[in-house]
Amino acid sequence: MCVYCASSRVSHPQYRAAAYRLGEVLATAGVGIIYGGGAVGSMGALADGALAKGGRVVGILPRFMADLEWGHQGLTDLQLVEDMRTRKHLMLAASQAAIALPGGSGTLEELLEAITLKRLGLYLNPIVLVNTRAFFDPLLQVLARAVEERFMDPRHLSMWQVVDTPEEVPDALATAPEWSAQARSFAAI
Repeated sequence: MCVYCASSRVSHPQYRAAAYRLGEVLATAGVGIIYGGGAVGSMGALADGALAKGGRVVGILPRFMADLEWGHQGLTDLQLVEDMRTRKHLMLAASQAAIALPGGSGTLEELLEAITLKRLGLYLNPIVLVNTRAFFDPLLQVLARAVEERFMDPRHLSMWQVVDTPEEVPDALATAPEWSAQARSFAAI
């Protein structure tokens, strides 16, 4: 599973706790993780949680971040790439689902790119938002408003699932509505 998350060391501790727990939950379920490769914040917590349970964790890290020593040294595999675009592409292309934990502009960009690609029928896998501390509520309101204002079709609201806790992620993945390339027929409304 591709997991989008943040590197902030100073965000509320509940975010890092949820990331650590998600790592544990996915590893316990035998699910491998591909993520941005960072060692701190929610990124580091996610990897540490999965590794503590014997999980497989692959990091995709741009070279400039490796030069700054931002990479997690204990991963199953750490792949260095030239830029952020390559990182995002590899993370999503190698995944069977995208999971978003709360984060800043990078996390939100990755999540919105996955949603956009799903809308266009280019990414067909589940997308799950872990809504720790109701973080995603404003984004969900904006997306609902986009439907209300007819920038998106009401069917687009089923492109993602929202859960409150990491423990709910496996069920959300298993019960996600099917999505097909037929979504292109209503991508532009």
